[in-house]
Amino acid sequence: MNYLRRRLSDSSFISNLPNGYMTDLQKPDPPQPPPPAPASTAAERKPPPAAQPTGAGFFSSITNVVKQTAASAGLVEQTPVTAPKKFKILLIIDEPQQEWAKLFKGKKVLGDYDIKVEQAEFSELNVVSHANGTCSVAMQVLRNGSKVVRSFKPDFVLIRQHAYSMTKNEDFRNLIIGLQYAGIPSINSLDSIYNLCDKPWAFAQLISTYRSLGPEKFPLIEQTYYPNHKEMVTMPTFPVVVKIGHAHSGVGKVKVDNHSKFQDIASVVALTQTYSTSEPFVDSKYDIRIQKIGTNYKAYMRTSISGNWKSNTGSAMLEQVAMTDRYKLWVDTCSELFGGLDICAVKAIHGKDGKDYITEVVGSSMQLVGEHQAEDRQLICDMVVAKMSQVLGKTPIAALQRPTTIQKAVQAPTPHSVGQGVSSDGQHGQPPPTRPARAVPPRRHNSKGPVQPLPAEEEPALGPESQSGPEREAAILHAAGEQRAAPDKGQSHPQLNKSQSLSNAFGLGDLPFFSTAGEEVAKAETIRNLRKSFANLFSD
Repeated sequence: MNYLRRRLSDSSFISNLPNGYMTDLQKPDPPQPPPPAPASTAAERKPPPAAQPTGAGFFSSITNVVKQTAASAGLVEQTPVTAPKKFKILLIIDEPQQEWAKLFKGKKVLGDYDIKVEQAEFSELNVVSHANGTCSVAMQVLRNGSKVVRSFKPDFVLIRQHAYSMTKNEDFRNLIIGLQYAGIPSINSLDSIYNLCDKPWAFAQLISTYRSLGPEKFPLIEQTYYPNHKEMVTMPTFPVVVKIGHAHSGVGKVKVDNHSKFQDIASVVALTQTYSTSEPFVDSKYDIRIQKIGTNYKAYMRTSISGNWKSNTGSAMLEQVAMTDRYKLWVDTCSELFGGLDICAVKAIHGKDGKDYITEVVGSSMQLVGEHQAEDRQLICDMVVAKMSQVLGKTPIAALQRPTTIQKAVQAPTPHSVGQGVSSDGQHGQPPPTRPARAVPPRRHNSKGPVQPLPAEEEPALGPESQSGPEREAAILHAAGEQRAAPDKGQSHPQLNKSQSLSNAFGLGDLPFFSTAGEEVAKAETIRNLRKSFANLFSD
């Protein structure tokens, strides 16, 4: 600033300025319009603000320019800019009573990525997926009486609700398809969740396990499947339990004691227009539930107190029992279904006859029971964090996005793809590649007549005395294409030798675009540069 002041005070510097330059700077500011009428006497007594001298404003503007220039050059320390916070979005599909965001608070994946939890029920979600692997989830939920609407792309999904039920408006398989369409990783896998949407389909997998292990190791209950009511004519041994469609928590289960009641149930199945199953009624002593969360096992015994034959209906007493090798075999075998179940439970009945009967397998939508529910939620949380780090670390985001047809059309051809094609006789072969820089056939200057196009079988000359710049470029590209089309003939091409001599003369023989015959675009650009740089050498 001292230098600027000395410079401005120099008479020689002032004399070299344009006429009226300093006069304009020294002019006072234009008079301001009179202020409006004061509202109070206190405003009248308020002194007017002191006017800033014109010279001070001039030097202040120069100072700001100097500071900005020094900051851009790194001479002045700049104020650090806070980097945006990085996070991965975890979508949890569960009831709002379970606040999963508290459990994931402070958790990180891939080193420094925070986990942002978005929780909603199936009925509050909509999914739109695209062929390139992108997915948009629209969420509309009610929180504390206010409606919250958001749209986001989840990086991972934890599903803790049933995706399908026969009750009205509880079929959310379309959302599972949308998440699977975009390839979103989840716990349990979307494939297993979709396969568990029909209990007879899952029971068919248990039948295969029963046949491989035998009735002693895997005591599966006998069951009969009816695809519709018309097939319910075979009279089973009574009493039986009829299960209508796919339902949960005891819904659609009816105990039938005789033939007439069985026919009544068949008429009810006709109204539902769905499948049904029947299995022998077991006079149970207690129910057994074996659950597996990752590598953690728990077994529970549930005894009905109200006397209802459905132990999950009415009052019941729940007690945790010891985990035996028999129970562990059951749940380990069922956890291998449909590619693997990270969270699963096996339900069985222990009858008064002293026998066990396996009835069902449940996936990640299983309810948490007992006194260790908080521990089980923490186990699920830790398993989700580990799975997210494993899946997101192995598969980058760019690899998850599949290219569309439009993207494939604009991609540059690789050397391998350029050489492949279909020959003129309809068979696959190695024809010469297309010549993008050769829109018209090269022409030869003839002193005896007008310019004539070259025949198709005659190769164009590369001499500067016979061709112009664009024609030389097309000829060189044509020579490179002929070399790729027949690399094993062992014959030297005259045009190729001339192009190689040009590259060797100017020290370009070691460049990648000269050593690789497939890089046509790079060669064409190099020829253009040579034509511009050495136009005098090739001028007539």
